[in-house]
Amino acid sequence: MNATMRRAVIATAAVSMALSMAACGKAGGDKKDSAAAGDTKSIGLLLPENASSTRYESFDRPFIEAKVKALCADCKVLYNNAEGSASKQKQQFDTLIAQGVKVIVLDAFDAASTQSWVKEAAAKGVKVVAYDRLATGPVAAYASFDNEKVGELQGQALVDALGAQAAAANIVMINGDDADPNAGQFKAGAHKVLDGKVKKVVYEQSGEWKPTVAGQKIGAAITQLGKDGFQAVYSANDGMAGAIITQLQGAGIKVPVGGQDAGLDAIQRIVNGDQAYTIYKAYKPLADSAAELAVDLLQGKDVKSVATASVDSATDKGIPAKLLDPKVVTKANINDTVIADGLYKAADICTADYAAACATAGLK
Repeated sequence: MNATMRRAVIATAAVSMALSMAACGKAGGDKKDSAAAGDTKSIGLLLPENASSTRYESFDRPFIEAKVKALCADCKVLYNNAEGSASKQKQQFDTLIAQGVKVIVLDAFDAASTQSWVKEAAAKGVKVVAYDRLATGPVAAYASFDNEKVGELQGQALVDALGAQAAAANIVMINGDDADPNAGQFKAGAHKVLDGKVKKVVYEQSGEWKPTVAGQKIGAAITQLGKDGFQAVYSANDGMAGAIITQLQGAGIKVPVGGQDAGLDAIQRIVNGDQAYTIYKAYKPLADSAAELAVDLLQGKDVKSVATASVDSATDKGIPAKLLDPKVVTKANINDTVIADGLYKAADICTADYAAACATAGLK
């Protein structure tokens, strides 16, 4: 092969190699660009626990999944439950981001710990919808109830249950977890009503949203105050209320106890006269609102068509929010609330153990 031919072959090979490298570079670039764009058809859903309340698996998750599907037929929900662990929820959050998910609906187990997570997510273009509990950090939107109003309703329902005895009544308060900002709002709302309408809050502790802890705390209150030392118990939710009522019954104490969440067992206790009231926060409207916010964010729409209010967190101000109104449920209005809304059927509530009480209450 002469020198001219060798130069021609080398030149041809160089051009071929360059074209091949360019093609490889373009393919790699497309892959990178796709990853940077993220998963535009998936929404992450992280719920906090499934031990102290059955609502998350029974209502929140299926309602959110169904609404997302109705709004975006080819979208999917990537779901995980933290099972009461902030560190586990952080791992789940990081996994969603690594998968390229661009919108996460987060019901934080420990809202105070999320600031750095949400900030890092925002820097990567990931939008976070705070659900039920207001996570710290630059969340894109928030869906919940007016939590201070929830506490006010709880306090007023307890006063109503006491009736003419309210002004002379000593109250035990078993609050939610101090790490949960909702718990602080429930507590503040309850105190707004109770302070001045009852004699005194004589014992107040956190039950940490754990029935076992709440049971221990009410046991300590009985030991400290005696059987006649209090006339009613405020419980921040129904799971703790159930444990409190069991302890009270074991000690031969009958006083009004209220809760929150409208769990089926709580409704049955109300029918039976064991629990005075619960707070019904209609899960479907809340879940629907979160799904609408998430899909709007995924599709680049303005969330303010859904988020008609705004709230401030411990770290950020002016967060677009959808705030719904809660309702008190007593024996007198079960038909008009949880049954009328389709949350439960009378048959769900009126099992054999509660049939007689249901008949007296006129449930249908």
